[in-house]
Amino acid sequence: MCNLGLREYNELNPMMDLVLFEDAMKHICKVTRIITASGGHALLVGVGGSGKQSLSRLSSFICQFSTMTIVISSTYSVNDLKIDLQNMFQKAGVKDEGIMFLFTEGQIKEEKYLVFINDLLSSGEIADLFQQEDIDTIINNCTPAAKGDGIIPSAENVWKYFIDRVKRNLHMALCFSPSDEFRSRARKFPALINCTVIDWFHPWPQDALLSVARKFLEDTDMTSEEERTSVINFLPYSFGVVGDFAEIVKERERRFIYATPKSFLELIKLFKTMLTSKRQQLEDDREKYDKGVVKL
Repeated sequence: MCNLGLREYNELNPMMDLVLFEDAMKHICKVTRIITASGGHALLVGVGGSGKQSLSRLSSFICQFSTMTIVISSTYSVNDLKIDLQNMFQKAGVKDEGIMFLFTEGQIKEEKYLVFINDLLSSGEIADLFQQEDIDTIINNCTPAAKGDGIIPSAENVWKYFIDRVKRNLHMALCFSPSDEFRSRARKFPALINCTVIDWFHPWPQDALLSVARKFLEDTDMTSEEERTSVINFLPYSFGVVGDFAEIVKERERRFIYATPKSFLELIKLFKTMLTSKRQQLEDDREKYDKGVVKL
């Protein structure tokens, strides 16, 4: 199911070159189960580059939700966040569409953003998000649907009907790293923990590293399959050695060196780049040698 969903996602969206090893599929199953529940919100905690955002987008696609996020810029302000939230509420509450709001710690330009997020998680309703004329418009737009569901069409009942729709359709995927800053924010905004289901992204296991190395090196030209297998086995080993020495440096020098899944992907990319470069250099040297021999 996950592989089929990934193929369909890549046909309709910018391609995500993911390797769905066992742990990744478990995370997809967890996130889809969380966000399909009414009022379900996922808190994904793990180091950067572990695939939190990519797997969240794929999970949202599998659930047939629209994934929405905010684009931070130098001019982005609290008012811009309110406008983005208004658009999500309109789609979830008025149009009755499934929405997943993907939010990362890198998008927290101001701590005030988390006040809105905390309200959304805890009650599904954000105070002062809409002006009175917007509320009246929403009530008018939702009244026919409320009548169809047997709701007495008073302003109070229709607004509650709208908020219930938002709770049912609007879900959050919060992507954070386990840090002191996250611990502090969890104390200030308790809904981040109390109103979400936490999915921990642990370091990739050995079989996951092997699967990723095999996937990204399958199209790389090697002299033999034996050589390819040796390289594939060496990359996770070398990555593990770096992680072990990072722990030693942390204990002895109190310096933090992070060996993250993103570092492993960068290692594979570096290997392929250096292999291509060295091969081109040898090819150029051989060509120069052949021309020299001809001239002699």
